[in-house]
Amino acid sequence: MTSALLQSSLHSLPLLSRGKVRENYAVGADRLLMVATDRISAFDVIMAEPIPGKGEILTRMARFWFGLLHDVAPNHLLDIDPETVVAADERNQVRGRAMVVKRLKPLPVEAVVRGYLAGSGWKDYQATGEVCGVALPKGLKLASKLPAPIFTPATKAELGEHDENISFAQMEQAIGAELAAQVRDISITLYQRAADYSAARGILIADTKFEFGLDESGTLTLMDEVLTPDSSRFWPADTWLEGSSPPSFDKQFLRDWLEGVPGWNKQPPPPTLPADVIEHTLARYREALERLTG
Repeated sequence: MTSALLQSSLHSLPLLSRGKVRENYAVGADRLLMVATDRISAFDVIMAEPIPGKGEILTRMARFWFGLLHDVAPNHLLDIDPETVVAADERNQVRGRAMVVKRLKPLPVEAVVRGYLAGSGWKDYQATGEVCGVALPKGLKLASKLPAPIFTPATKAELGEHDENISFAQMEQAIGAELAAQVRDISITLYQRAADYSAARGILIADTKFEFGLDESGTLTLMDEVLTPDSSRFWPADTWLEGSSPPSFDKQFLRDWLEGVPGWNKQPPPPTLPADVIEHTLARYREALERLTG
């Protein structure tokens, strides 16, 4: 693993945006350099301390899934070494943690697929018996496997804001019925393929979110990250049990620790992360990578 990177500072390319984890730089007019830093956020608050090696793990995992699922949908990854598009003194900032990708027109929605009942979906189900307008059978429990994966879109939130679940009808209004149906169908296929693959390696994908954009010819293209612990809820299959929340291969350990910090109201500034929380969080990410990619 390379040394921790809390924020990149490339001078050879124009910076376009900084997200919670990724930073995008322009490579000409039609490509981007996406750099995955070691930042980590919880409750939409970015922690002050990095998780060393996290960005490299996310990048390796995203590259793996882009390769495995390339026949389901085209994706934005280009076969260009990121170290060749930056200055020599910047290569250590991108080594192992960056991707050169096609520049797309992003769709203003996130494509969320759920195979199990958890998170905001569980809360919605308890209140209404539905998740984002999708009616579900009675009697389901926390972590229940759904009869079939469901598509529950969300709006893309600005940095620091919460994503908002929307109905499929609202998604149709936002991007058009034909494109909405295409996104839904491809997302469910992506999820099912990935879930089958992961289950054979001892990991259940409870839910995940995909992002799509359109290229210059209007082709729907998978983009951003895909099926990482930051965008998905990974559960160890051997500890899954209906009615309880399994320990997940993501930042749930961090969330649980933050929930126990006296007086923190889930607003900046965040508490200082102890070394053992950083180490345990990284260990969960690393185990997910090793299980899935070998």
